Amino acid sequence: MSAARGSASTQADARVPATARALGEGRAVPGIRLDEVGFVYPDGTRALRSVSLEIPPGSGVAIVGENGSGKSTLLRHLDGLLRPTEGRILLDGRDVRRDPVETLAATVGLAFQDPDLQIFAERVDDEVAFGPRNLGLSGEPLATAVREALQAVGLERAEAANPFNLGYSRRKLVALASILAMRVPVLALDEPTTGQDGPGLARVVAVVRSALAEGRTVIATSHDMRFVAETFPRIVVLRGGRVIADGSPAQVFAPANGDLLRSTHLEPPAAARVGAAFGLGSTPTEESLLAALRERA
Repeated sequence: MSAARGSASTQADARVPATARALGEGRAVPGIRLDEVGFVYPDGTRALRSVSLEIPPGSGVAIVGENGSGKSTLLRHLDGLLRPTEGRILLDGRDVRRDPVETLAATVGLAFQDPDLQIFAERVDDEVAFGPRNLGLSGEPLATAVREALQAVGLERAEAANPFNLGYSRRKLVALASILAMRVPVLALDEPTTGQDGPGLARVVAVVRSALAEGRTVIATSHDMRFVAETFPRIVVLRGGRVIADGSPAQVFAPANGDLLRSTHLEPPAAARVGAAFGLGSTPTEESLLAALRERA
């Protein structure tokens, strides 16, 4: 597992040069470290067990696992909504356990799995403007941030709509736009593709790829293994609140990991299953499957 983690971290470092890790708003993209993090809810339910992760600046990390494995709990630790029962979370080497949520929100933007836990305004543009306004934006810079965020998720014509009159998938996009408008260095996205149709999924993929190209860090949970394999260079698998695998899509979805994935009730993407059936090795994406077929031919 440590070898897999090193490989993924090296890929992230190679993709984003150090000079690209400072954003235009003057907020640098921090390295994130989870050091033996454990968490127990007030009712006694243990959700995380000794989770240790190194996430270099500019990384794209997908966190996968069955329901109840600790994915959402882990994300909510990154912006301070939850605090570790044990262990530490460090941003650029600094323990942030005493930082208030509003301070962490300037660095880590969390889009909830359920957008109705996040949305409160009666107009889409007011909802999207709330975060950046609290970070000090006003006037034309604020209007630009809202406009660009709505364009990124395809809702530029819905700016005057009441978010609660939109369907679930579009409310998810409103919540995503609210985070994008804040232009935070780290995006934490909880099940961003849930309920999305083809165009909605394409918008989410484009948002993730654009953020990574800008040098931001993107950490997302998902049950969509195709989305995960084709969009993120690193995958972390949780089971029972523990990290049981950490590596590239080719490593995590390798045929040798079939039993491990089945123990988490996860099914590899179709391309990986086809590649395994034909003895082509690890083919987590359609591109890698086609390449393997061409090589065999």
